[in-house]
Amino acid sequence: MRWNLKSKPKKEKVLALQEALQVDPIIATLLVQRGVETYEQAKSFFRPSLDDLHDPYLMKDMDKAVTRIETAIANNENIMVFGDYDVDGTTAVSLMSSFLRSYYPNVATYIPDRYNEGYGVSVKGIEFAADNDLTLIIALDCGIKSVDHVAFAKERGIDFIICDHHRPGDILPDAVAVLDPKRSDCSYPYDELCGCGVGFKLIQALGERRGQSITDLVPYLDLVATAIAADIVPITGENRVLAKFGMEVINSNPRPGIQALIQNVKRKQLSITDVVFTIAPRINAAGRIKHGDYAVQLLTEFNLEQALGFAEELEVHNATRKDLDKQITQEALQQITLNNEQERFSTVVYQEDWHKGVIGIVASRLVEKYYRPTIVFTKSGDKLAASARSVKDFDVYNALESCSEYLEQFGGHMYAAGMTLLEENYEKFKFAFENHVRQTIHPDLLIPEIEYDAEINLKEITPKLVRILKQFEPFGPQNMTPLFLVKELEDSGYARTLGADDEHLKVYVKQKNSMSYAGIGFGLGDKLSNVKNHLKFDAIVSIEENEWQDVVTLQLQLRDIQSSDG
Repeated sequence: MRWNLKSKPKKEKVLALQEALQVDPIIATLLVQRGVETYEQAKSFFRPSLDDLHDPYLMKDMDKAVTRIETAIANNENIMVFGDYDVDGTTAVSLMSSFLRSYYPNVATYIPDRYNEGYGVSVKGIEFAADNDLTLIIALDCGIKSVDHVAFAKERGIDFIICDHHRPGDILPDAVAVLDPKRSDCSYPYDELCGCGVGFKLIQALGERRGQSITDLVPYLDLVATAIAADIVPITGENRVLAKFGMEVINSNPRPGIQALIQNVKRKQLSITDVVFTIAPRINAAGRIKHGDYAVQLLTEFNLEQALGFAEELEVHNATRKDLDKQITQEALQQITLNNEQERFSTVVYQEDWHKGVIGIVASRLVEKYYRPTIVFTKSGDKLAASARSVKDFDVYNALESCSEYLEQFGGHMYAAGMTLLEENYEKFKFAFENHVRQTIHPDLLIPEIEYDAEINLKEITPKLVRILKQFEPFGPQNMTPLFLVKELEDSGYARTLGADDEHLKVYVKQKNSMSYAGIGFGLGDKLSNVKNHLKFDAIVSIEENEWQDVVTLQLQLRDIQSSDG
């Protein structure tokens, strides 16, 4: 890995904040790096409040959306809540439908089938609405580019309200209301909400009209926090408030569906990371392996016994997903080796029987292995479908655009995209994509980078420092877990590897005149020789609390290590 220090904040800003807060220089440095430069900003950062949430009516078209929903209810219309099959979409549908059903019964939900309908608003969904006399569709986490679909719905006498967070195209759909903080004509103060977050702003506005306070809506925040975690949106501003209070709900009084998913997690307090790796994959497994409806059924179920049954089904789907993920990754790696493609600048692989629901995960696994832009194809009907994943600072969407003559359709963003093409164009596309990457990517981008916040000595790690670092949570994009460079470490002599394949590294380290700390390096088992026999080494670490059999101890999580001589 390349080790790089994050942008070093100006010394005078750090000193001013250090004095204002009476904290260690390290804490002041970390805060300024995160854009926190004043006492008031620090107060908001460390003590997020529901009062910090913005007025939902600041969002363009919010008044129109609320009025149309209230009219539908007054006229006894049937309402469809429509959303994507991933975590953000299914949590958003669960949020909106459970809120509306709390006072109005005529509400149906619809999640498109990943394989038969694909992503976003579908003709099949609109036809289902028309056949069942559903006259209003509230689309969540999708719809901002569904110009033709919304027009088709209008011809069938169906109105649309769109709640999306993706960037709009040049033309907005002709919907009754388009709620999207990324609209160029929307002056909403925060534009990094996820789809479920935009849905929450709508129920906040509806709740206000019904005399409900923000406190009344807190029980819905377990869904919003789950979506924020899974959708990898910045944990700043309004997202930070929603995530913090949502995590409190998850840890104190979650809905039965989430309670059922976390029942086997043996931790007193779950973090955003636990949500990402425990709750989110199981919700996603429904849409990947079976159907996203299973996730909505779980998340809207208020009987714990029933919820436990749904959670067991998702556990089976998630186990299937893991097996497929492992199998396809192995087959892809074999294909790369057999074709002698280890030294290419990109990875493009295809096998017709690979499961479409896991090719995105496999693409991510291949990026971990070879660290280069990666595309995984499978057969989908009479075409090939693929998921693309990129490396830091390389725009895979632009790369696809340069090869678009071979593609039927594509979409996505800088780091992830999807596409389809005709089988006869596969080899031409593969050649063109490799050629584009080879010509445009900077060689440094093919080496994984790890950015650290500051250098620290072990003797600076005090209980007070750890207490303050915990208050930086919840962590996520633009507020990542602080990473520190620690130099001249020495193992006590008990370094060893752990795990079935010796893939992890366990150490007990100290510096000159410091106490000893336990350290764990996941996936660093092959670095044992760097630390044995009292060899000095440097490490990038995070400071963690390790809970084992109800005992909490401090440990260093080693993210990477190098010999101290470089």
